[in-house]
Parts: sequence; C-alpha cells; structure tokens
Amino acid sequence: MLENPRSPRVRAVAKLTKRSARVETGLFLLEGPQSVREALQYLPDAIVELFATPTAWEKHADVRALADERDVEVEYVTEAVLAAMADTVTPQGLIAVTRQTPTSVKDIFAAEPKLIAICEEVRDPGNLGTIIRAADAAGADAVVLTGRTVDPYNPKVVRSTTGSLFHLPVSVGGDLDDVIRRAHAAGMNVVAADVKGDDLLAARADGVLAQPTAWLFGNEARGLDDDALAQADRALRLPIFGRAESLNLATAASVCLYESAFAQRAAD
Repeated sequence: MLENPRSPRVRAVAKLTKRSARVETGLFLLEGPQSVREALQYLPDAIVELFATPTAWEKHADVRALADERDVEVEYVTEAVLAAMADTVTPQGLIAVTRQTPTSVKDIFAAEPKLIAICEEVRDPGNLGTIIRAADAAGADAVVLTGRTVDPYNPKVVRSTTGSLFHLPVSVGGDLDDVIRRAHAAGMNVVAADVKGDDLLAARADGVLAQPTAWLFGNEARGLDDDALAQADRALRLPIFGRAESLNLATAASVCLYESAFAQRAAD
C-alpha cells in the first residue's frame, strides 16, 4: 500500500493535473468510479496504473469485476495519498493514470462520418466536456478540436464527459481550415452555430440537417470569426422563445447535435 503522500511516485501522478506534465508524458488522470469504469470497459489497454483506497475498492464491486476481467491490477493507497494525487477537493477513492489516445483528423474523415462536432477555441472545460458527452449521446461519429480549444485531457473536461471520452474518437490540435476542407471532401455540410445565422427551424423544414453534417461551434465569448463563418456552408441560430438573453454554448451545441440526430434517423 502507498502511504506517503510526499513520495516521488505520488507527486508524479499529481503533476498530471498540469498540462505541461500531460504533454510531456502523454498521460492523464481519471478520477472517480464512473470514469474508471468506462475506461476499463472500453479502453482497458490505455490504463497504466490504477489506485484505490481499500474502502472504495470494496464498495465498487462492478469496477473490481471489470478490473479482474481486463487483467488490470489495482494498488491500494491511503486516503491521504489519494487526496494528494487528485484534482478534486473530495475524491471518490479511485484514480487511474491513463494514456492519451487522440484520433487523427485523417482517420476521422476516412471513416465517412455522418455527424461530427468541430470545436474552435472552446475554452471552458465544462463546456467542452459537456459537448463531448452530448455528441456521444446523440450518436455523433467524432469530436474535432481546433485552434486553442482547451485540452480534452484536462481533469475538469474528463470529469464533465462522464466517460464519453472513451466512447467516440476525439481529435486534438487540428487546423480549422484543414478540418473544414476535409469535411467538405468527405461530403459533409459544415454548419456553423451562430447567433447571426438563419433560424434552425427553417433548416429543419428544408431537410438540411438530414444530410451528413459537421457542426461548427466557436468561442464562448466571441463566437466564430468572419473567416470561419465564410467557410461554413450555412450558419444557423437556435430560436429563443422565452426571455433568456441566450443559451450557454454547451446547451446550444447539445440541441444542435440532437436536431441533426433526429433528422438523420427520420430520413433513414
């Protein structure tokens, strides 16, 4: 059992809360039973180390069973050690060190996707995590991150995905111009979500959303710049029926992705 919160090994794990350490090592942290469970279920070979307090390991029988089935060994740690490793204030007793497994933009479009989300300079970790989770729930084929979008392996992003990070391909560090070019070459419509765009309900009636679609989402504060909007095939906005000034980016992205999912399944 690891008992010293100041040991070099514990400190090495704790450093993964910082982007510099994640870039250097190609690793990231998973915290809590939900994230660990999904990693064991869908990408067990990516798990490098698995740590748990004896109490948490006893409590989560389903995680224990998956670890046994996937031949992933657990190392027991004290509560103090787990707290020193964790990014959260109240960790839930389980932490895994995991390899980053981004997918190349080339491979994403080679798979002939019908629905993807492109995130251009999305900066809030909670927003990005929720968009990845919504894309997964809507049955999207991938999420592509461009520009200075926040690191998807940031602990807050990882927690916000609630395991969806392991369910669909995520590409990191792409150039927006190249991504849009590849989307067009793959036969996809690039649709920008923008407050100055056309009403989404009109696009629904036109059948636009039933076609293979790459939704383009911009920065929370500035939206998309004019060059990005010019490269999109169409810009659409969500109608506001109540008195709200606007919608949070992640909420708007979730609605857009589901609109496409509904339209595509109705067409099929």
